[in-house]
Amino acid sequence: MAMQSGFIKRIRDIMRMDAGINGDAQRIEQMVWMLFLKVYDAKEDDWELNEDDYESIIPEALRWRNWAKADSNGHAMTGDKLLNFVNNILFPVLKGNDVKDGDAVLYEGIKVTPDTPIKKAIVKSAFEDANNYMKDGVYLRQVIDVIDEIAFDDVKESHAFGFVYEEILRELQSAGSSGEFYTPRAVTEFMALMIKPQLGEKMADFACGTGGFITSWLGQLSGQVTDTTAQKQLDDSIYGVEKKPFPYLLCVTNMLLHDIEVPNIYHMNSLKHNLLDYTDEDKFDVILMNPPYGGHEDKSIQGFFPDDLASAETADLFMSVIMYRLKKKGRAAVVVPDGFLFGLDNAKVNIKKKLISQFNLHTVVRLPGSVFSPYTSITTNLLFFDNTKPTTETWFYRVDIPSDRKHFSKTKPMELKHFDDCIAWWNDRKEIPDGENFKAQKFTAEYLLNEQGCNIDLCGYPHEEEEILDPLDTIREYQERRTTLNAEIDKVLAELEALLPGGVIE
Repeated sequence: MAMQSGFIKRIRDIMRMDAGINGDAQRIEQMVWMLFLKVYDAKEDDWELNEDDYESIIPEALRWRNWAKADSNGHAMTGDKLLNFVNNILFPVLKGNDVKDGDAVLYEGIKVTPDTPIKKAIVKSAFEDANNYMKDGVYLRQVIDVIDEIAFDDVKESHAFGFVYEEILRELQSAGSSGEFYTPRAVTEFMALMIKPQLGEKMADFACGTGGFITSWLGQLSGQVTDTTAQKQLDDSIYGVEKKPFPYLLCVTNMLLHDIEVPNIYHMNSLKHNLLDYTDEDKFDVILMNPPYGGHEDKSIQGFFPDDLASAETADLFMSVIMYRLKKKGRAAVVVPDGFLFGLDNAKVNIKKKLISQFNLHTVVRLPGSVFSPYTSITTNLLFFDNTKPTTETWFYRVDIPSDRKHFSKTKPMELKHFDDCIAWWNDRKEIPDGENFKAQKFTAEYLLNEQGCNIDLCGYPHEEEEILDPLDTIREYQERRTTLNAEIDKVLAELEALLPGGVIE
């Protein structure tokens, strides 16, 4: 697509000449705060047209239309004047700070109260921790001009830009630690497809990153929209939470690009809430998410969880949040690392016991190790469960690397078509032998809980090639396996001790 390659390349080429931009993550963050203001300005045109009393939360002189565009004579701010305006007026005001000249207030910082509509409050949330990295006002002017060329009031061009934005988000996967905010689109599309969204349902993602699961959910639902009532049901069907400011900004911009008038996306930490305080009003019909993994939470966060579920591992805590916030008869699809499957520390065992004994864990889909490359090579899995009944049996299915490649990569990522065999199997479940192992197999809950002791590392990859992981990934995997081995040793010692007449193993 010409627009896609042209837009990204033009901005990349300009930013490479600016001394303030260091790496892809900064380039993307820089690009997106401008995109947000441009898209928001286009949305405000619609709101002013359709609402008699609409008033922007952004001071008039600071709206995109009044500073980013050239005037009637073709003149626009540039150089040091533009840089001073962005750094010392625009950003402070959008962050909520007054701009003064001595004691005189030149611009009041935007104020947000609990009564502020979400579509206005998102402006301050989006800029709370945003930064302008560019140091050359001439190059900044050039980037603004490229972004201002996009005609968001042109339906065709606006739709085309959706693909450009997805490409911008995909670049995060190789932008250092920012890769954690992006789940490959093949994975989000497959999970949304299998969850079978219905109009009237509400879905949640409690660590929504750039909004990939939400957009895949909306894509599945859009075919069911036939009138304005259904469109409102679609708009109201999403709920997202993101703790970190950069992906929050990316996600809100994503929602505006998808014509979500009121983006129910909140800038906060889903883990900072007492798990036992959730009521039915805090629960959702569907939960789709890829919880952050590899992170560790301190005691202050663990204190919000019952003692038996209080893990230090971020992904474990999110699993508990999901179980406590899934409605009766609700459905969930969640990405978890291998460590969750084989881990046998107390919290993981208790979480898995709760999952299997109180929820219906009907399917585990195992993914190849390179799906999230180059961000990480840690192997991941998809858990599908519902809140209808305790688990009786769980199917495991292994998605293999296609025969025409050794692994997925940035240039050859996983695509939805690579799930075709799994989708066909999903609707006609049969065991699939694979030598001495199985590619697909079912196990009873009793087997998983008792004979396996909650180690549900089943139907794995039989001939794993040795892969050199990132040092941090290597350490995480080693720590997980060491903890599991210690738990297994303790279990065996306890069993031996029980056989001894009054003896204790020292």
